[in-house]
Amino acid sequence: MPTLPGVSERAIILAPLGRDSALALQMLNEAGYSGIVATHLPMLCEALEQGAGLLIIAAEALRGVDLEPLLEYLHQQPPWSDMPIVLMTHHGGGEQNGSSHLSGLLGNVTFLERPFHPVTLISLVSTALRGRRRQYEARDRLIDLGESELRLQRTLETLEQQVEERTAQLRNNEEALRQSQKMEAVGQLTGGIAHDFNNMLTGIIGSLELLRRRVARGKLDDLDSLIDLGVTSANRAAGLTHRLLAFSRRQSLDSKPVNINQLVSSMGELLQRSINESIHLEMRFTEQLWTAEADPNQLESALLNLVLNARDAMPNGGNLRVETTNRHLDNVFTAAYGTLTPGDYVELSISDNGCGIPESVIGRVFDPFFTTKPIGQGTGLGLSMIYGFARQSHGHVTIHSEVGKGTTVSLFLPRFIGEMHAVPLVDPALLPFANAGETVLLVEDDPAVRVLVCAVLKELGYGYVVAGDADTALPIIESEQRIDLLISDVGLPGMNGRQMAEIGRQLRPELKVLFITGYAEHAAVRGGFLDPGMQLITKPFTFDLLTAKVREMIKT
Repeated sequence: MPTLPGVSERAIILAPLGRDSALALQMLNEAGYSGIVATHLPMLCEALEQGAGLLIIAAEALRGVDLEPLLEYLHQQPPWSDMPIVLMTHHGGGEQNGSSHLSGLLGNVTFLERPFHPVTLISLVSTALRGRRRQYEARDRLIDLGESELRLQRTLETLEQQVEERTAQLRNNEEALRQSQKMEAVGQLTGGIAHDFNNMLTGIIGSLELLRRRVARGKLDDLDSLIDLGVTSANRAAGLTHRLLAFSRRQSLDSKPVNINQLVSSMGELLQRSINESIHLEMRFTEQLWTAEADPNQLESALLNLVLNARDAMPNGGNLRVETTNRHLDNVFTAAYGTLTPGDYVELSISDNGCGIPESVIGRVFDPFFTTKPIGQGTGLGLSMIYGFARQSHGHVTIHSEVGKGTTVSLFLPRFIGEMHAVPLVDPALLPFANAGETVLLVEDDPAVRVLVCAVLKELGYGYVVAGDADTALPIIESEQRIDLLISDVGLPGMNGRQMAEIGRQLRPELKVLFITGYAEHAAVRGGFLDPGMQLITKPFTFDLLTAKVREMIKT
């Protein structure tokens, strides 16, 4: 048997009575094992602190002494360690049975009866030391695992840092690309707006200048054509701003239940007149079509735009189909479109068999002022308006096209859930003028709009009080001044018109409010913006519409 060097594999012998300790040490040395003799338990515990492979203890050495230091050492061993102990007892079962309780206290105990043969002792020691070596090997593996884990942790930390740095770099690159695309879009947008508005302003300013010159010369004949020219240009400008607001999803929507089959049918004659005779218009309606929820005026405008686009894609004639369908959109479909939620939708699709759109540009067709038409034949706002209208209506629009085969644009609008209520129509011509004393509070920061609205109120016979902002208007509302109707711009400086109306309603619960606005970021959908007794019209509005709204609200 080879010699086992080092204190980590030595035997510590505690047998204070007789020659047991000396004989045991002699047997160990002759077999090539190292060991030391402890004369009492404290000495054994002190030697344990320096290292040991096993303990050889006589049972009588543990009687009548304080075992706590030894037990404390054994209990505080690391998880890999289980110190082997050979407990020497005298021949006969009585002492061994009396010492059996020590096995539960000391743990890894093997009993050795005296007198014992040297071969028996050496066999027990050899077995104990083999187990002790395996414990040391387990310790070394645990150390290696700990070091490997530490290296892995450091690698992960380094990798995490690299990922964070790479992610930050990608975000910076993405932000730079987004900023570049944004500036390109802004440049395209402003250029398109400037081009179109300059044309429209030329018509407005030119017609007004000619009117001024003719009136100054006393030539009052044929003024209607100049007035029509100015109004037409102004209406084109108004339509352009509405399309811009639709693209940005900030125009005012008057969403309500819509029977799309009925709406499309009522537009049939207009659509037929808008296309060439060489184009065959086909309408396919689902009989049990669900009721949709949308702004019918915006929907009519979207349908007309799509039909005109289809017409332009078929200069030599073709087939144009307008179709309605009930569609349930599941998670698979809606997951690809961000804010679109699964549920029931009404689909309105317009299909043509025209020239189609190349794949290289189909991803840009909803961008503002992007058009595939020749210069002067389109503003590029039609599809962007439709896209904004659909998304603001909590729906979506898709486009599928193949060069040489045609294009299909599908508009998905949410199904209306709720009860249908018939709205009585009011004929503005039948409404009376103002009664004596009826007064309107007008809050508008634009001087030109104030003058024009006051002129309309005066023609109707209403009294009016004017304020340029909410701070000026609130003292009037708090006073004893009679107010039958509050007309207010939404975008006032400081406190906006909606906030002012809320305060006004607290002071005058029955106060009726008519909002006028050209840009209503917080009034995008009327259903969520207007309380009962409130209505909204958008700039630019006709005086006929303003007259009708004022009469209707005050008289009801």
